[in-house]
Amino acid sequence: MEYNEVLKHLAPCGLDCGRCADYENGEIKQLSAKLLQAMGNNYGRVAKMKSGENIVFNNYRHFEEILTSFSLASCSGCRGEKNLCPIECAAKTCHKEKGVDFCFQCSEYPCQKQFSGRLRERWININNRMKEIGAVEYYFEQVQLPRY
Repeated sequence: MEYNEVLKHLAPCGLDCGRCADYENGEIKQLSAKLLQAMGNNYGRVAKMKSGENIVFNNYRHFEEILTSFSLASCSGCRGEKNLCPIECAAKTCHKEKGVDFCFQCSEYPCQKQFSGRLRERWININNRMKEIGAVEYYFEQVQLPRY
C-alpha cells in the first residue's frame, strides 16, 4: 500500500479511521451488512423460538438494531467531507494549517493542543511509533490489531 492510500485510512492524529465502526468503507460496516443479509428478514421469528431455551435470544431485536446501525455507517473519516468522529481532536484542522499529514511531522509536535491524560499518552505513543517506522509500516502494523 502506498503512502497516499494510507492517508485515506489514518487520521492526522494517527487513529485508524478505516477500522472504526462508523467508517463508511470499513470492515465493520461490511461485515455487519453481510451478517444481516445472511440472517435474513425472518430470523427474529427463530430467535423468539430459541429464547425459551436460551434467554439471550430475548435480546435479538436489540442485536439486530445494532447491526443495522453498523451497516449504515457513513463517516468519511477525519480527512473526509463527512467527518462524524465524536472524538474532540485538534489535529482534524490543525494538520491543514501546519501543512502536515500527521502530528509527528509538525515542528511543534508534541503540542499542548492535543488531548490530555490517557488520550494524550496514546496519541504520543502512536505518533512516536509512526515517526520511528513510517506511516505505511505503522498502518500495516495496526491493521492486524482490533480497533477497540
